[in-house]
Amino acid sequence: MIADPDQLRVRRIWALTVMFCVATVVLTADAISKAQVLGKLPGHPPVRLLHGLVTLDLTFNAGAAFGVGTSYTAVIALIVCGVIVSIIRTARRLRSLAWTIALGLLLGGAMGNLGDRLFRAPGLLRGRVVDWINLPHFPWTFNLADASITCAAVLVLVLALRGVRIDGTSPAHAADRIEGVSPVRAADGDSAARLADRGECPS
Repeated sequence: MIADPDQLRVRRIWALTVMFCVATVVLTADAISKAQVLGKLPGHPPVRLLHGLVTLDLTFNAGAAFGVGTSYTAVIALIVCGVIVSIIRTARRLRSLAWTIALGLLLGGAMGNLGDRLFRAPGLLRGRVVDWINLPHFPWTFNLADASITCAAVLVLVLALRGVRIDGTSPAHAADRIEGVSPVRAADGDSAARLADRGECPS
């Protein structure tokens, strides 16, 4: 069965809207949190919250997430630009809500840290990312954008392990559509064949 083009267009628009809304929420929360941290933490010792479960400790990261690759700031910034372009291009095939959320989290996190690299000191593509969240027994300080990227990676891994594709199908369901036979019709065909073998006519 061929899907209605109008219905596919509506689903695509809906998926893109959800993805950009998720990305906007992440980007906004990341920007506001960084502004608050930069306004209140400089010149103060780390702040312990929830009996030490979370520590607010302002640092500036020249590398990727969790301080990886501090010597390649400009290269990382360019890679992030490529990732953002790739996400937007891939989003045209979105039909799965879970994939939509995952790409929205990834897009928002990538844009949040890219904004730091573009507009913060020491200059364009070399700006240092504002990190401020530290957890017990965790060696790196991170921010909300990093957390969003990590959540997106975990969600993508789960979807991949479950075989859920970006268009919302699993490999088995996709095969059904390629053959042009739905599971329900296949079951009806099997039932009819069994009746014929017994000399009975299906109603």
